[in-house]
Amino acid sequence: MDLQLKDRTVLVTGGSSGIGLATVELLLAERANVVACARDLGRLESALAPFGGGERLAAIACDVRDTAQVEALLAAARERFGGLDGLVNNAGGSRMKPRSEVTLNDWRDELDLKFSSVLNTVTAALPLLRQSPAAAIVNINAVLARQPDPRLITTSAARAGLLNLSKSLSIELAAEGIRVNSVALGLVDTGQWRRRYDESGVAGTYADWEAEIAADRGIGLGRFGRAEEVAAMIAMLLSARSSYVTGATIDVDGGVGRYV
Repeated sequence: MDLQLKDRTVLVTGGSSGIGLATVELLLAERANVVACARDLGRLESALAPFGGGERLAAIACDVRDTAQVEALLAAARERFGGLDGLVNNAGGSRMKPRSEVTLNDWRDELDLKFSSVLNTVTAALPLLRQSPAAAIVNINAVLARQPDPRLITTSAARAGLLNLSKSLSIELAAEGIRVNSVALGLVDTGQWRRRYDESGVAGTYADWEAEIAADRGIGLGRFGRAEEVAAMIAMLLSARSSYVTGATIDVDGGVGRYV
């Protein structure tokens, strides 16, 4: 299926690894123009090098928590490609800490990364998105927004705030033709899980460890998700093929979500 993304310009935050990197790869395959950002430019450029994006790809260093840096990022996107049609707010990971170990600064940091950063990018991107005939925003969220885990209390709370913000933005921006949707993740096989396995010191293989965690967390499909599986949903929500979809939250979680 042609997703009608050819020559559309999409900004992907957190583009140097995991879901962000897989999304960049898929968008380039769809012949979109992609602006990828991450805090570490060297790491970002190294990760993107195999894709050979050429004139369709721009790699820019940006800390999405910093308003000035985000404004400079959007200015660079406009200078390079002339506008913006899509925004994927992907930056951020999980903070594995129970409430008893969380500090006030942990709360502030988590909300800054997962909530304020989205406000930064959306605010800076809106002037360009308003000029697009098919503007779309996709916020990467998690099932934790609706199904909190006490082991990830700060992440759960921040994700719930982002879910509410995403719905509010979808209502506000619908009249301008800007669609806003969310992708809610379960457990996805990214660098974070690989690092946790390496640090765990378990004797079994990664596959055995993955299956054990999947069973413990009640993942119906019995495994972690893959970054490319999430990227496919992101691309669909960016696409004009989803032109009547806004305010939605699509779970890509292997069946771990238990809410209705």
